[in-house]
Order: sequence, then structure tokens, then C-alpha cells
Amino acid sequence: MRKYFLTGLLILVPLAITAWVLSMVIGTLDQSLLFVPERWQPRTLFGTDIPGIGAILTIAIVFLTGLLTNNLVGNYIVRLGERLLKRIPVVSSLYGSVKQVSDTLFSSSGNAFRQAVLIPYPHADSYTIAFLTGVPGGDVKNHLVGEYVSVYVPTTPNPTSGFFLMMERSKVVELDMTVDAALKYIVSMGVVAPE
Repeated sequence: MRKYFLTGLLILVPLAITAWVLSMVIGTLDQSLLFVPERWQPRTLFGTDIPGIGAILTIAIVFLTGLLTNNLVGNYIVRLGERLLKRIPVVSSLYGSVKQVSDTLFSSSGNAFRQAVLIPYPHADSYTIAFLTGVPGGDVKNHLVGEYVSVYVPTTPNPTSGFFLMMERSKVVELDMTVDAALKYIVSMGVVAPE
């Protein structure tokens, strides 16, 4: 009896969590329908809400934005808008920070999270997986003696939160492991070990 129950849990729990996460993502993306005039919304046209229409609309808007701004005129308009945003006191610092992080994470030429590493953390006798994010810059590098690297240590099971550390390069071991495999290992709390 217990064996069948555990087998059922092993099958249903991942399915339920996946469905819940997808439902949250689609529900969030469906909020874009609030910007559509009332007469064009699915509830008015079809008499009921249709989950996923807002997600499709959001993906289409992102695609069209990329398409329109990926030319000379579009780049000019984007730069003009960014210069305008940089003149607004609170918006400038917020937009600048978010843009810098998104450029680093989503740029194909960026180096964020390109290498999984093994580091001693939280003390010298225990280790964790981290991701190489670059080298310390600005005034920080003037105060560090030796060769240092910047690493991001994700938390388990939610890798979107974590710790940013600067460590001596000699203490960082580069792993022969893809970033995806390392993330699965972290999210699964070590249960799904990489091959």
C-alpha cells in the first residue's frame, strides 16, 4: 500500500508543481489583456475568458518590439527613449540597474552564468556549486590583493535568490558540467546528480 502511494506521489507531485507554475506564468502574462480595450477582450467577444490569450499577446509584443528595434530607426528611438529616462531622478537609477542586469543575463555575448564552479562555502570544509559571473571591477578591485573572480551562489531550491561573492581564483574549481545540469543539481537539492 505504501509503495503504491509513494509511486503515485512521485508521478503526481512533479506534474502538479509544473501545472501550478505554468498556471501562474500564464495568469501573469494574461494580465496584458488589461491594456486591450474592453470590446476586444475575449470575455466580450466570446462570453468567457480564454487562458493563454494574454500570454500569446505578450509574446507577440516582445517579438514585435525586438523586430522593430533591430534596425537603424528603431535603435535611434530606443536610445532617445533611454536618454529621456536617464533624466528622470528615481526612474534613471532603477531603469539603469535593471537594464544593466538584463543586458548581462540575456545578451548572447555576455558571460553571466556561463561556467559552473565548485567553491568552499560557507566555510573551508564544505563546498557548493556556484556560477562564475566575471571579475571584480570599479574601486573594489583596488582593495583586493591577488587575482579574484566574482561568483553567484544560488540557494536551494530557489536559484533566483542567492549570494554574490568575490573569491580568490585559486580557490575556485571550474567544473566540467553545463549550467543547466548544475541548476538541476541545485534545484533538486542534490537528488538529481549530473552524469
